[in-house]
Amino acid sequence: MEGTASYGAGFTRAARSAVKARTAALNQITHILVTAPESIRAKFGQLKSADRTDALARLRPAKDAAHTAVHTAMKSLARRVKEVTAEHQALTRALDGEVTADNPGLRAAYGVGPDTASQLLVTAGGNPERLRTEASFAALCKAAPVPASSCPTNRHRLSRGGDRAANAALHRIALVRMSSDPRTRDYVARQTAAGRTKKEIIRLLKRAITREMFRCLTTTVTIPGIVGLRPLRQSKNITLTAAARHFGVWLATISTLERGIRRDDDLANTYRDWPTAA
Repeated sequence: MEGTASYGAGFTRAARSAVKARTAALNQITHILVTAPESIRAKFGQLKSADRTDALARLRPAKDAAHTAVHTAMKSLARRVKEVTAEHQALTRALDGEVTADNPGLRAAYGVGPDTASQLLVTAGGNPERLRTEASFAALCKAAPVPASSCPTNRHRLSRGGDRAANAALHRIALVRMSSDPRTRDYVARQTAAGRTKKEIIRLLKRAITREMFRCLTTTVTIPGIVGLRPLRQSKNITLTAAARHFGVWLATISTLERGIRRDDDLANTYRDWPTAA
């Protein structure tokens, strides 16, 4: 766990630095376009981020000095964006490999990406004495409920003490699950119908997620294998479209599951049994 804390912190800082550099370069491109000649604004202003970056990186010198200066500046910034993006992707792949090897159960949890898993491992590795119980880990992650009632209102809020970075990781997991996890969406709908606010619902989700993350950090969690999913489907002559239609999900969901890009243990277990029975 201590080794995880050291390499995880280094990878995370480098990745965040790359993201900040990329954002700064993109903002500079936008600012230049605001004051650029009309012909340049008309050509590149309506393009989306990735298309604009690709187009600007291929720019050639213009005929007049004014356009040449703008073209040169934007081309330099666009190339910087592409370089930093490639650097961030490489760092993310390396971080994903390290985190998955260290704690595959944590990485496989729904909504837990490489950076989120790394942050939780860093938090746990740097504070082993505070992992005695699930409640102590919740307090460490600022996810412990604190009474904040005032007559006649009875409510709780999250603790303001603890690791802010770990709390931010829990917040990202909660948002991902609220947007794409069916069980979480049903839970949010029930809590909303009961009169709870979005902030209160996120507090409840963070506390529940903390319980799951503590189990992944302190015990060995077995995850279903995905290596044979695609060969198994192909051996039955089942198309990707037919599989997606059968489970009522997007085609990309099945594709990313088979390639190991997205982890969904419930779907993986059901998906493995389906071709055998089909």
